[in-house]
Amino acid sequence: MKCLIVDDEEVSRMVVRDFIKRTEGLELSGEFDNAVSAYDVLKNTPVDLLFLDIEMPQMTGIELVQSLEKLPEVILITGRRDFGAEAYEYNLTDYLIKPITYPRFLKAVEKAKLSIEDSDQKLVENSSDDILYVKADNKIVKLSLSEIFFVEALSDYMLINTKDKKYIVHSTMKALEKKFPENFVRVHRSYIANLDKINTIEDMQIVMPQKSIPIGNSYKSNFLSKLNFL
Repeated sequence: MKCLIVDDEEVSRMVVRDFIKRTEGLELSGEFDNAVSAYDVLKNTPVDLLFLDIEMPQMTGIELVQSLEKLPEVILITGRRDFGAEAYEYNLTDYLIKPITYPRFLKAVEKAKLSIEDSDQKLVENSSDDILYVKADNKIVKLSLSEIFFVEALSDYMLINTKDKKYIVHSTMKALEKKFPENFVRVHRSYIANLDKINTIEDMQIVMPQKSIPIGNSYKSNFLSKLNFL
């Protein structure tokens, strides 16, 4: 995996750089001491894995995440434990607390590898745009995308909900988002909704036949922009 380090602390960059060199399968593509310079590179040069400090001058790590249209796997680096929620909110791969230890670094890298591999190993697409093959319950199930109402995150698993059945899939939100067409929209850190299946929207809740789904503040604007208002 091609890696990029963005951290304004030289010692921190040196530690991550050393860990990358010691780890098979990782290749350091570059490093930056500020997010602005990294943004200019990331727009045109894709990488697989980004080690990103949160607290930096000019542009924070979270602001860099918000500014990029396509994100690689992102492992946040922070000196504060209370920033862990940021990684969850933006569906990032993991976060590391300074001072970083090599065992914890390896654990985060493994999560990134699994997330990248999920697309090929856990979900197999048919040539038809409306068909998705899902590996669930030790078998491969053929699903029409039009059957799916919503997807719910359950720890390291995703629960795909149709009218009559639920399928538990070992995957990530990020991997599923890449598989779905535009009418499937992330509406919450734990939910992806099929816009075609929405009955009504009331009090920041999407009402569907099986369940009411909350709309997260971070996803509200994008979700509303996808609706065809009269």
